[in-house]
Amino acid sequence: MEIFPHNLNINFLGMRKVSIVISTLLVLVSIWAIMVKGLNYGLDFTGGVLIQVNYERPIDVGDVRTALTKAGLDHAVVQSVGGTRSISIRLQLPKNRDRHVSPDQVAGAMSKKVLTALQAGHPGAKLAQAPDFVGPEVGQQLKQSGIYAVIVVIIGIVVYLWARFEKRFAFAAVASEIHDTVITLGIIALVQREFDMTVLASILAVVGYSINDKVVVFDRVRELFRLTRKAKTQDILNRAINNTLSRTIITSGFTALAMASLWLFGGSAVHGFAITMLIGILVGTLSSIFFASPLLLWFGVSKNDLMPVTRENPELARRP
Repeated sequence: MEIFPHNLNINFLGMRKVSIVISTLLVLVSIWAIMVKGLNYGLDFTGGVLIQVNYERPIDVGDVRTALTKAGLDHAVVQSVGGTRSISIRLQLPKNRDRHVSPDQVAGAMSKKVLTALQAGHPGAKLAQAPDFVGPEVGQQLKQSGIYAVIVVIIGIVVYLWARFEKRFAFAAVASEIHDTVITLGIIALVQREFDMTVLASILAVVGYSINDKVVVFDRVRELFRLTRKAKTQDILNRAINNTLSRTIITSGFTALAMASLWLFGGSAVHGFAITMLIGILVGTLSSIFFASPLLLWFGVSKNDLMPVTRENPELARRP
């Protein structure tokens, strides 16, 4: 299935100076947003209050979340525990709370507010146990684990592409992955979208999705280099992008459609994941066309870099 004709010939590399300048500006703005505005860490990373409520009859998690939102308790993490009558609620501590009041006292006041909001619609709601205060130490460990996970993924990508293609492809792919990740995080920081575990998971998914798109283009580049005797590197890169453009648009479109459906019908618990994936899909698709391939050109990739070393062409073995 193709959207564009196979012989499409758009000069994407002719726009490389403009695209690289735009990418550089986006990365700088994203770094500023991350460093200055900071990420709006959710309860998973900042700690908060854990409240467990029991109901006399089965209750829908969506109804509990709606009742809390109406009471002004936004961004609550609501989960059913061991059935449909026991609900776990996690809330962030108020940012403007009195620092002289102990966290346990704040937790007690918040639990009363939660119980009042829930009993307005279901009088049989009761606290299962005293509210617990969860400190930020666990969240700090989660942040470190997330950073380590991203680093391990990037190292794995370098090793894989270096073995499958050539070191210039690995460098271009890693630069693109950093580019996509930083811009995605920058947009989240700029709009102050809550950053929780679902968003962290989607960042890792964005890294995997983005590299898959670039490998398809890189594989076509290698194939064209081996099939074409005489052609400029820029022409080969343009042909590779044009040849894979239909596949790129179709894959991105259907993945974005799935994420949009998840955002519309999946509930607020997965909104962060879906929105981050939509941002990452857009950024990753554009970077495959306008960022990764220009980097290959500037790194000086050529036909000789991808030809197998044989006894008939031993000079390739001496190339750096």
